[in-house]
Amino acid sequence: VCVFSTPEMFHHIMKSPLLQNSYVLCVISVAVILGSLAESRIQNSKLASFDYPAINCRKHSAVLTDFGAVGDGKTSNTKAFNSAISKLSQYSNDGGAQLIVPPGKWLTGSFNLTSHFTLFLQKDAVILASQDESEWPELPVLPSYGRGRDAPAGRFSSLIFGTHLTDVIITGNNGTIDGQGSSWWKKFKSDQLKLTRPYMIELMYSDQIQISHLTLINSPTWFVHPIYSSNIIVNGLTILAPVDSPNTDGINPDSSTNVRIEDNYIVSGDDCIAIKSGWDQYGIKVGKPSQHIIIRRLTCISPDSAMIALGSEMSGGIQDVRAEDITAISTESAVRVKTAIGRGGFVKDIFVKGMKLNTMKYVFWMTGTYGQHPDKDFDPKALPKVSGINYRDVTAKNVTFAGKLEGISNDPFTGICLSNVSIEMSEQRSKKKLPWNCTDVAGVSSNVTPQPCELLPVKKDKSDCPYPSDKLPIENVQFKTCSFKSSVF
Repeated sequence: VCVFSTPEMFHHIMKSPLLQNSYVLCVISVAVILGSLAESRIQNSKLASFDYPAINCRKHSAVLTDFGAVGDGKTSNTKAFNSAISKLSQYSNDGGAQLIVPPGKWLTGSFNLTSHFTLFLQKDAVILASQDESEWPELPVLPSYGRGRDAPAGRFSSLIFGTHLTDVIITGNNGTIDGQGSSWWKKFKSDQLKLTRPYMIELMYSDQIQISHLTLINSPTWFVHPIYSSNIIVNGLTILAPVDSPNTDGINPDSSTNVRIEDNYIVSGDDCIAIKSGWDQYGIKVGKPSQHIIIRRLTCISPDSAMIALGSEMSGGIQDVRAEDITAISTESAVRVKTAIGRGGFVKDIFVKGMKLNTMKYVFWMTGTYGQHPDKDFDPKALPKVSGINYRDVTAKNVTFAGKLEGISNDPFTGICLSNVSIEMSEQRSKKKLPWNCTDVAGVSSNVTPQPCELLPVKKDKSDCPYPSDKLPIENVQFKTCSFKSSVF
């Protein structure tokens, strides 16, 4: 520190070249220190005030660095995340709390959220998932699945996890969560896993959930998995994974109700959205349907899977799903029903309006032989009921097959309706391949090109297929304008 007790001392120093050099170094050091403080103040001033939309706002705030976190992409911050959330959980009944993740690369293993809580990722903030398995606690298998999807035993906890919570928000200014999934994909492909891979975000038995305005990349397996939960909004996500990555579904509402999925862009190695409700006898026993779900303004790229899949694990039932203004590019199929003997359950009251498709293998695809089972104890008499599947206002280009609709013998899929559909077949398609292949289905069609199979005759009144005019309760939920103000400056 440069300290001069009197003016005379200062003049004496300035007369000596050696002391002058020391003084210059001292001044430079002070300038660097002051510059660092100024830079710190500038960085913190960026945290001082910003607004964001959320279902609920918070009274208390903290920044991840307040808890010793280091954003160098190498230091583990698992303890910092857990410490921060544990500390902020005390405000659950006092207006709630928000944890701000500032710019940086924040390496972490799995951590658990709390109620009345917001996790906010600033722009240029990246949460990096640890590749150290010791940072991923083991969880029991899901009750409605009876086993892990990758292995019969338990499963790794999700990167961001929570159970029995109320009012949880995961959002940001397009911050990023990177699951660093490649090592997990390699282990899966080489059959090295004893537990099922972790999801990126999973909330169980929870209510009032918002997941929004983030970029999610390279999850070990499914990205967003609300299960046994209700009143869920997922919007403004960009979800990216290599198109050959295994089981990297984008958004999978599972045995959940009152769900709103809007304005998402997904590139995936599996279904962009998959609605599920449990697997065979385990899903039947739990009996929690997925229902009252609205999907809007989705763009999907998935060459080997569906834009929206209904199933295949649908044994608790799927009902009242509405999708509109959705786009698929270079995707295997659009809205696909996936089920099998042994599933039981139902898929009914499905409404799709406004699909734009380009470069598809199938426009319409329903499968009654999707035969993966958790074990040999499934009931072969448990037949799924598929009915009331409605599609309207569809345009598709460069298509290999218009439709492949395969129900189950002695258990046909009924109440299928197609209207106002224009499909342009691929020029490379073999003329020997029929555009439609239909078995064990029943329904009607209206204004569909090319002409559908005989099992879907033209409606006598030539009217459009139905689409509900009422609103789901989750559609009436309005965002508030919330803010963060630094408590430091």
